[in-house]
Amino acid sequence: MHDLPKLPPWISIRKAAVYLDVSDKTVRRMVRRGDLKARRIGGRLIRIERESLLAHGRPLGAGYR
Repeated sequence: MHDLPKLPPWISIRKAAVYLDVSDKTVRRMVRRGDLKARRIGGRLIRIERESLLAHGRPLGAGYR
């Protein structure tokens, strides 16, 4: 299980996807819908707010689908 408190305040889309056990595309969709708070940095980089990821919940694990 991933330990969210050790993550930085702003998390890459890839790390958020790994944490949530979803694809990068799903994380981008969640940002567009407003499910996850994010910021655009320098025009291209998108970072997810750690607290937003924490509020979204922890992953259930690989065996649960």
